[in-house]
Amino acid sequence: MTRLSRRSLDRIIQMCWEDRTPFDIIKAQFSLSEKEVISIMRKNLREKSFIRWRKRIDGRKTKHSALMEDKNHRFKSNSQREISYNKFN
Repeated sequence: MTRLSRRSLDRIIQMCWEDRTPFDIIKAQFSLSEKEVISIMRKNLREKSFIRWRKRIDGRKTKHSALMEDKNHRFKSNSQREISYNKFN
């Protein structure tokens, strides 16, 4: 895994907490697999926060594109308007 800037780490964590941002989008933007993203979350969150996040995403259709019913829909959170370094504006 390549070394990520603090800004990139913050954005990845934010995207992970967003319910409707699939891991595929994180992979496309940062070239990180789901396993690498989980590792980042484990290293950068408190233990209880990490456990809460894992429970939250477990089996969530919107976090896994393969499980999504509407595969053509692309969610864009309101906060993305403010993030100029996001490739998917």
